[in-house]
Amino acid sequence: MKTILVVGNGMVGYKFCEKFVSREESKEFKIIVFGEEPRPAYDRVHLSEYFENKNAKALEMAPRSWYEEHSIELITDTRVTDISRASKTVTTVNDDKYSYDYLVLATGSSAFVPPIKGIEKEGVFVYRTIEDLDATMNYVAKLKSEGIQKKAAILGGGLLGLEAAKALVDMGLDTAVVEFAPRLMPRQLNNDASKSLQTKLEALGIEILLSKSTQQLTGDISMTGMQFSEDEIVPFDMLLVSAGIRPRDELAKTCELEVGTRGGIVVSNNMKTSDPNIFAIGECALLNSMIYGLVAPGYDMAEIAVNQILGNQEANMPSEIDMSTKLKLSGIDVASFGDALNENDGVEIIYENRFEGVYKSIIVDKEGKSLLGGIMVGDASEYSMLHQIYLNGMPIPEDPSQLILPASEGGSAFGSAMDLPDDAVICSCEAVTKGDVCCSVLDDGNETIKDVAKATKATTGCGGCKPMVADLIKESLKTLGKTVKERLCEHFDYSRQELYDITKTKGITDYDALLDEVGTGNGCEVCKPAVAAIFASLYNETANRQETIQDSNDRYLANIQRNGTYSVVPRVAGGEISPKQLMAMGRIAQKYDLYTKITGGQRIDLFGAKLHELPLIWEELIEEGFETGQAYGKSLRTVKSCVGSTWCRYGMDESVSFAVEIENRYKGIRSPHKFKGGVSGCIRECAEARGKDFGFIAVEGGWNVYVGGNGGATPKHAILLAEKVDKATAIKYVDRFIMFYIKTAQPLQRTAPWLEKLEGGITYLQNVVINDSLGIAKQLDDEMQAMVDTYKCEWKEAVETPEIRARYTHFVNSEETDDNIEFVSLRDQKMPKEWA
Repeated sequence: MKTILVVGNGMVGYKFCEKFVSREESKEFKIIVFGEEPRPAYDRVHLSEYFENKNAKALEMAPRSWYEEHSIELITDTRVTDISRASKTVTTVNDDKYSYDYLVLATGSSAFVPPIKGIEKEGVFVYRTIEDLDATMNYVAKLKSEGIQKKAAILGGGLLGLEAAKALVDMGLDTAVVEFAPRLMPRQLNNDASKSLQTKLEALGIEILLSKSTQQLTGDISMTGMQFSEDEIVPFDMLLVSAGIRPRDELAKTCELEVGTRGGIVVSNNMKTSDPNIFAIGECALLNSMIYGLVAPGYDMAEIAVNQILGNQEANMPSEIDMSTKLKLSGIDVASFGDALNENDGVEIIYENRFEGVYKSIIVDKEGKSLLGGIMVGDASEYSMLHQIYLNGMPIPEDPSQLILPASEGGSAFGSAMDLPDDAVICSCEAVTKGDVCCSVLDDGNETIKDVAKATKATTGCGGCKPMVADLIKESLKTLGKTVKERLCEHFDYSRQELYDITKTKGITDYDALLDEVGTGNGCEVCKPAVAAIFASLYNETANRQETIQDSNDRYLANIQRNGTYSVVPRVAGGEISPKQLMAMGRIAQKYDLYTKITGGQRIDLFGAKLHELPLIWEELIEEGFETGQAYGKSLRTVKSCVGSTWCRYGMDESVSFAVEIENRYKGIRSPHKFKGGVSGCIRECAEARGKDFGFIAVEGGWNVYVGGNGGATPKHAILLAEKVDKATAIKYVDRFIMFYIKTAQPLQRTAPWLEKLEGGITYLQNVVINDSLGIAKQLDDEMQAMVDTYKCEWKEAVETPEIRARYTHFVNSEETDDNIEFVSLRDQKMPKEWA
C-alpha cells in the first residue's frame, strides 16, 4: 500500500482528502494529514462569522470522525519541519519521521505583516486563524473594560480587512480602515466602484483612510497610534493587520524545491513541483507565476493532484484561471469578474444610482459582441448570469447596457439560468455544472438547496453561486409541477409574508423573541431590517425602537451623505407650505450652514448637518410646525400635486388639498420599500401621477386610480386600477392596495416589480381590493385606519426622549463634539454670500 502525506490541513488540504477518498482507487493508498492548528480543517472563507457566534464547530469542514471513517490519519497541532527528498521522508517538530510515496504540500499562506517600526507592540494582531480571532476578542474585551471609548485600526482595505472592520464596529469600537492604495479593494474594484463601497462602509460607521503609508506605531509597551508622516499621527488603541498573504514555502526551501523569487513553490499545470513525487496545491503554490488566493482555484488544484496520483496524466490546470468573486462584504454586495479593471482596452458601460448606493460597470469588446468583465457594488443580483455569459461566451444584446440597467429597461435581456448550457459551471468552487444541479432535482428528487448541496457540493464553498442554484432548483421543480419555498434568509426558514403572519398571530413585538421562537443563529443584515419593517407595519412602531435592527439611515433618522454629514428633510405635504414656514426653514438652514435644494418631490432638502446637530435642527423645525419627511425610511416619501382647479384653468378637480389629505393619511407607514404618490387635477398629468406607486388623475365623472408605477432608476408607468370613482372610494382602494402590498411583497421590493410578479397581475389585484375576492377587504380597511390613528413623528419622539437623543453625541460620556472631525464640502455647496 502506497502512502500519501498531506502537509497542511486547511480548506485545500481537506478538499484533496475528500476528493481522493471519493475515488474507488483510493483504497490502495494510506493518507496521513498534518495540521499545525489544534483542530480539523475549517472554513476560512467565513472566518468573520466566528466574531459573532464564537462557535469553531460551526466552521468545521468535517469532524475528526470523518477522517476516521475514511481511514485517514489526522495529526493536528503538529508542524512538519523538514523534508528529505532522498529518503522520501518528512520530520515533525517532535522529531518523528514519516515515509511517503507521494507528498502533497498544502501549507497555504500566512498573514503578511509589514516591517513597520513598533509592529511588535502590545495591541497588534493578525487576521488569519481562529486563535488570532480569540486573541483579538480578548483584547477588545480588555479595552472595553476600561470604560473609555476605544478606537481600532485595520491595516489593509482588502476583502478580509473590510470584514474585520465590520466585526470590530459590531463589538463597539470606533474603527478605521487604513489602506496604502488610493482605493479600497484595489485588485477588484476601479476608482468609482471603490468610492461607492466607501460611502456604504462609512454609513456603517467605518472610517476610511486611503493613500496612507504607515511609518511607525507610537506608544511604549502598548500601541497608542499610527504615524503616517512626520506631521500626521492618528491615535488608535489596537491594530488588526490584514495586509495580504505570503505563501508558506519554507519547507520547500529546506529540501531545495524550486521556489519563486518573491515566494511560492513553483508548480507546473499538473501541480507537480520540481520533484515529480511532490505536489503543491493552494496558496503555497506558484502557478503561472501567480499565487491564487481564492478557494476555487485551490480546489481545482486539489482535483488535478488527485488525478495525477491516481494515474491520469492528462489532468492539468487550465491556462487561464477565473478569479471572479462575489461576496456580501459587511452586508454589502460586492462582485467582480473577468477583465473588471478594463486592462485590455474594452468599452466600459456604467450604471450608477448614488441615492441607492449602487454602482455597476461592464466591459464589452469594441464590436459590442462579447462580455469581457464587470464590477458590481451595492447590488450584485445580476452577477451570476453575467458571470455565466462571460464564462460561456454567450451572445449579448445589441445594446449591452441592458445587461445592467433595471429590469423595466430590459435588464432581463439575458434570460434565465435555464438558458445556460448544461455544462456551464455554476459552482466554481466545486466544479458543479448546471446539468449536475438540474439532474439532482429532476432525477434524484432533491428539492432544497440543502439537499442539492449535500448531493453535489454546490454552494458549500464561498456561497456566491447560491442565488443561481436556487433559481435552477425552482425552475426544475416547476417542470415537475412543484414550487419552491421562498426564505427570508438563513436565519428564518420562512418567507417575509409567512414571517409577517407568524409575528401577527403570535403577537411577537421583539426581534430577539422572534428569533428565539421561529429562527436560528443571531440574525444578519438581511433579516434584521426586514423584521424591523414587519414590526413597523404591524404595530406602527417608530424606528427609534429596537434601533440595533434598523438599517444605518433609519438608526439616525437621516440619510448619511458622501462626506459623512446628514440630510434633514421635513415633510411638506402636497408641496403646500406657508410663507412663515419658508422663512423659518431659511433661517434654520442659514444658522447651521446647510445647503438647500428644492427636490422633484416638492419639498426642500437641507444637506450638511453634522450628527450632533440633528436634534438641535429638528427641535427648531418642530417648533415651527414641521415633522419628519422620512426621506430615510422605507415608507411614504411624498405625494406630488399640481395646482389643480384652484389655480389652473384646465383643472378638473382640486388636487392640492387631495394630495395634502393623502400624504397626511399615509405618512409614517412602513413598507417593504419606499413608495410615492401623485395627484393630477387633469389628464395633462403635471404631477406625473402615473410615474408613482399610486396616483390619482381627475377626469369627467371622478378620479382614475393608478397603481404600480415607479420613477427614478426603474421607470414604469402605473396601471389603471379603477376609473371614475369618487374621492372616498379612490382612497379606500389605495388603502387596500398599500396594505396588501405591505403584507405580500418581498423585502426591498418596489410596487412595480411586486405587481409584475403577482400571479394574475392587475386583474387579480382588482379582484382583491375592489371585489373582495379573498374576503379580507374589511381587515385591510381596519389595519390601514389603525396605522393612520397611531402615527407618531419619529423626530419629535427622538428630540423629546433623552435616551434616544443621546445617540447623537460624539462621546458616550460627554456632550462635547469631536473637533478632530473635518467635513469636506461637496461641489462647494455653501450658501452664496448674497443669501446671508
